[in-house]
Amino acid sequence: MFGKNFAASMINRSAENEQDRRRFLRAAGMTGLGVVGAGALGGLTAGPAAAATARPAAAAAPGGVSDGAVLNFALNLEYLEAEFYLHAVTGKGLADSMTTGTGTRGGVTGGRAVRFQTKAAKQYAQEIASDEKAHVQFLRSALGSAAVSRPAIDLQSSFTAAAQAAGLVKPGQTFDAFSCEENFLLAAFLFEDVGVTAYKGAAPLITNKTYLEAAAGILAVEAYHAANIRSALYQRGEGKATLKLSAARDSLDGPTDDDQGVVDSHGNANIVPTDANGIAYSRSPGQVLNIVYLTNKAATSGGFFPKGVNGEVNTSAAN
Repeated sequence: MFGKNFAASMINRSAENEQDRRRFLRAAGMTGLGVVGAGALGGLTAGPAAAATARPAAAAAPGGVSDGAVLNFALNLEYLEAEFYLHAVTGKGLADSMTTGTGTRGGVTGGRAVRFQTKAAKQYAQEIASDEKAHVQFLRSALGSAAVSRPAIDLQSSFTAAAQAAGLVKPGQTFDAFSCEENFLLAAFLFEDVGVTAYKGAAPLITNKTYLEAAAGILAVEAYHAANIRSALYQRGEGKATLKLSAARDSLDGPTDDDQGVVDSHGNANIVPTDANGIAYSRSPGQVLNIVYLTNKAATSGGFFPKGVNGEVNTSAAN
C-alpha cells in the first residue's frame, strides 16, 4: 500500500501539525489520558484567526498522506471491532451519533447478542466491547470534523466466506459468529491479531509524536485483547481451528508466512505470535485491507466492508 519512498518521506517529516496537536490533546484530556500536564494544556488556546487558518487533521502534508488519514484508517477498523463486540454483548451496535462523519455512512448487516456459556468469556467480551467503543470515541474526538463516518459493515456473509476459505465449514454451509460462545471466540480471533499487526505496521507512518504515543497505547490494548482471546481458544482445545484461520489470513496478505495460530506445529501453546527475536510482526495498511476485504488482490471493497472503507487509505495490496 505504501511504497518505501513514501514511508521514508513520512518518517523524515519532523514538523507537527498544530491543529492536529491541539485537537488531539483536547481529546486526550476528555478521555482521561494523562499525556500532558496543565502547563502544556494552558498553551493550547488560539484566537479565531489562528483557528481559521490552521490546517485540518486530514489535509495531506507535503510528501504523502497525513497522520489524520492514517488515524482515519484505524477508525474504520475500530468501527468494525466495536460493532462486532457491542452486538455480541448488547444485541445492538454504536449509537447513530457515533457513526457520522465524512464519506458515505453505511449500516451494519448481521450481529446479535451471544448466549455465553461461561462467565469468563462473557466478561472478556464485555470489557473488549467497552474498550473498542472508547477507541471509536477517542479517535473521533481527536480527528474532529475530519473523522470519517462508519462505512457499511457486514457481520453475516463475511464470516461465512472467511470460515469457508479456512475450511471450518463446507461450501454451502454458513458460519454464524453469534450463535454460540465457541463461534464468537473464533470470530474474535480473526479480528484481534489483525488489529495488533495493523497498529504496529502503521506506527512508522505517524510523524506526530502525540498521535504516535496514543496509537502505541491502543496497540497495547489490542494486544491484551488478542492474548485473552487466544488463551481462551487454547484452553478450549481450538488450536486446530485457529491454525486454519491463520492459514487463511496468510493466503490473503502476501507470500510471507508470518501469521500463527494458538498452537505450534507440535501442538504446544503459542499464545504470543512473534518472530525469532520475540518481536510481533507488522502488516501494512494494504495487507490489513486484504484480510478485511477477503481478497489477495488490489481492491477497494469486499468482505467485512462491502462498500469499502472511508478515507484516503482504502485499497488492498496486490499479492
